[in-house]
Amino acid sequence: MMRKTLVTLVVCVMIVGKKNAFCQFSLAKDSLPTVAFPDTIPLHVNWSTPELKREPLYKMLVIPGLMITYGVTSLKASMLKNVNKNVREEVAIEHPHQRVRVDDYLKWAPAVAVYGLNLAGMKGKNNLKDRSIIYGISMIITNSVVFGTKSISGEWRPDGSDKLSFPSGHTAVAFASAEFMRKEYKDVSPWYGVAGYAMAATTGFLRMYNDKHWLSDVVAGAGVGILSTDLAYRIYPVMKKIFSKKDKEKQSATIVMPYYQGGSFGLGMVHHF
Repeated sequence: MMRKTLVTLVVCVMIVGKKNAFCQFSLAKDSLPTVAFPDTIPLHVNWSTPELKREPLYKMLVIPGLMITYGVTSLKASMLKNVNKNVREEVAIEHPHQRVRVDDYLKWAPAVAVYGLNLAGMKGKNNLKDRSIIYGISMIITNSVVFGTKSISGEWRPDGSDKLSFPSGHTAVAFASAEFMRKEYKDVSPWYGVAGYAMAATTGFLRMYNDKHWLSDVVAGAGVGILSTDLAYRIYPVMKKIFSKKDKEKQSATIVMPYYQGGSFGLGMVHHF
């Protein structure tokens, strides 16, 4: 009588909650096929990942787009150039005054306020790391656009000091910072955004008050700043998702090892996803 040999194939348990797959392949003598199940099985498994709700792109572009368009148009439109001259006469010429340096520091005030509020215990939308990266992306976009456009436009400053008038870099940074403050604290209170934009508008006014920029420079700079921060808030989640996925791929591992249990020899495999 030939000895019967029975091959037990596939005992596989999927533990969904811990995202681990555990599979055993065993070879046993004179035994019946058996299947092992975990003691508890989750009744409800959520396979969907909620998507981030974001403002439609066209809404994000409307206001800053109009501001930038106004500034660019003023470079050639005689009517808007006359507006620039009239505003300059009212602000910088008819009322003699000494120039101030407050605008050099005020442009950073909304961003500094965000970190100050956080230190005071007022939690914003993002943690310190994410917030800082977003603001960094905003500044990269802002300065790239501003200095690139300045070199192309060749617009004289009102005081004739150089041809780097369009757009206003101080104003762009100030409004990028103001939008950053609004984004971080809009769910806490809209007044934080109002305060940030008040500081940014003051910065823009002081650039004209110091006879360093035309009205159109300030308007365009504000549009660039707002749009830069809005883009940063849309770009960062995508970047974070990509790098997070790469980290998980690096951390994933498969372990294969032999085992012996109850007279059976087999091979066990654990894979971490």
